[in-house]
Amino acid sequence: MDSPRIFSEFEARGKLGRIEVRNAAVESLCMLAQASASFAEKCLDFLVDMFNDEIEEVRLGSIHALRKISCHIRLREDQLDTVLAVLEDSSRDIREALHELLCYTNVSTKDGIHLALVELLKNLAKYPTDRNSIWKCLKYMGSRHPTLVLPIVPELLSTHPYFDTPEPDMDDPAYIAVLVLVFNAAKTCPTMSALFSDHTFRHYAYLRDSLSDLVPPLQLPGRKMVSVSDSTNHELNEDSSRLFVQQSLDRAQTIQHLDSQGAQELLKLTIRDLQRLGELQPELAGMAEFSATYLQCQLLLMKSLQEKLWNVAAPLYLKQNVMAASAARQIVEHTYRLEFLYSGLGSRQVATIHHMRLQAKALQLILTARTSRGMETVISMCEKFLQELEIFPRCFAAELQHFQESFVEKLLEVLPRLMACKPMELVKILQTTLRHSTIVLLKLTDQVHKASATIIEPTGESDNPLRFTSGLVVALDVDATLEHVQDPQSIIKVQVTYPDGQAHIIHPKPADFRNPGPGRHRLITQVYLSHTAWTEPCQVEVRLLLAYCSNKGRTSSLGASARSPWSDSAEALLQAPNVIEGTINLSKQVKVYLMPKPTRR
Repeated sequence: MDSPRIFSEFEARGKLGRIEVRNAAVESLCMLAQASASFAEKCLDFLVDMFNDEIEEVRLGSIHALRKISCHIRLREDQLDTVLAVLEDSSRDIREALHELLCYTNVSTKDGIHLALVELLKNLAKYPTDRNSIWKCLKYMGSRHPTLVLPIVPELLSTHPYFDTPEPDMDDPAYIAVLVLVFNAAKTCPTMSALFSDHTFRHYAYLRDSLSDLVPPLQLPGRKMVSVSDSTNHELNEDSSRLFVQQSLDRAQTIQHLDSQGAQELLKLTIRDLQRLGELQPELAGMAEFSATYLQCQLLLMKSLQEKLWNVAAPLYLKQNVMAASAARQIVEHTYRLEFLYSGLGSRQVATIHHMRLQAKALQLILTARTSRGMETVISMCEKFLQELEIFPRCFAAELQHFQESFVEKLLEVLPRLMACKPMELVKILQTTLRHSTIVLLKLTDQVHKASATIIEPTGESDNPLRFTSGLVVALDVDATLEHVQDPQSIIKVQVTYPDGQAHIIHPKPADFRNPGPGRHRLITQVYLSHTAWTEPCQVEVRLLLAYCSNKGRTSSLGASARSPWSDSAEALLQAPNVIEGTINLSKQVKVYLMPKPTRR
């Protein structure tokens, strides 16, 4: 490859006036630089120069391109000056993209680290809303450059070898930013702690508790902390933890050889262990919580199928029927969470979730038939259940081999009989099959992640209410980070709940979402609040929701399905009555004080 000639051509194209040409030149350079470290060094000056382009989209593209090739480059001080000048940009997207770039950038000298810190603190003073993004940037910068941070620690912490210095204010975001840089550098530089003053140790303990995602565990003198050397075993511990999760799921299959009480105790202990593992190892929290929720479904189903519930007439065990109905409803809710709240699932995992939901709906049908006086509801539920049963092998044909002796396999063997029998006979077959089916083993992939959201703004800490005239609107800024959410533009909603119980759901615009990195999104939007006059300030609750729809287009593949003898029309099976739409809480609620004032007359 003739690198100088190709690079000159791209440089000429990049300086043309059209935005499409500039963007294409930047993207093409990025692709070539990712494949060649030497070419990345040659095009570094050009990409840095594009940071000064007058078009915001081109500047943003060049920042993203530089981030992608950051593993091949090291910034000189003159290049770093040009990069840091962009922190003055009024565009929040540009500034946050630059923070993301600095997370992965290699700096050459300690003066470069000091310069970057000074400019980031200026950015923090000018744009306080960038606080979390800047703290995160300094976390990675410190961990990447421990040897460059070490010589400037006394200057950063304002310490003196002979005199005591004033204790800084822990409420100052700039001081916290400096500590985040220093503590992350100290993780791989044990000698750095000798430069800390007494109050620095106290501040570390405070930040380790309050900002544990930004401040790492350190081995400090006289303190019992997780040692740095233990981190070398992190990868080994993670592998053993993954093995533990799968062994816990395998162990659950042995419950069919135990009595009811012993099986339930084993499931409870396994669920507890998995939940605790998720708390101890956040990187495996998605896998552990997914497994625990699936086993919780098994536990609820087992409790609902106890002998005493089914060997006596329903009127004598009304309380147990209520318990079983509640358990069935919880299982259905859990299966929707498992299917839509977690990413990285394979076809086998989705089929296992649908199998569990099918069992819960069979339980609901049985309970309805035992307690309902009329037949219309039972007939309708039978039709819906048979539709889902027919759809299952069409959607998961390749996975049926993993469902031997399971509930769905036994039903599919007698499907023609089910289609021809009467509703109450169907109910009896379902009851027998449900109580004598084996548990389906859940096999996990290594890529299971739980979707989550954290609301950064509003913080919910202010006691000053938002005041506005009743009947009009007030804008509330919402800033949130999203992790492992697929296609957030179509499924993320903001819910606002007023004190009187009214709940409004707002769908943000697609332009309100940013994608700073793989698996992560940022939502920056405004929510408009309005209400009638109140006599005193009250709190409204703001949270993010994940919307889902169970319609996967499978009902259209039914074609001319067989007709059940109690159905009035052949179209009954071709409709889509089983489409379920709902929402799942994705973030913790944040409370905001609101005060609508009466209209002046």
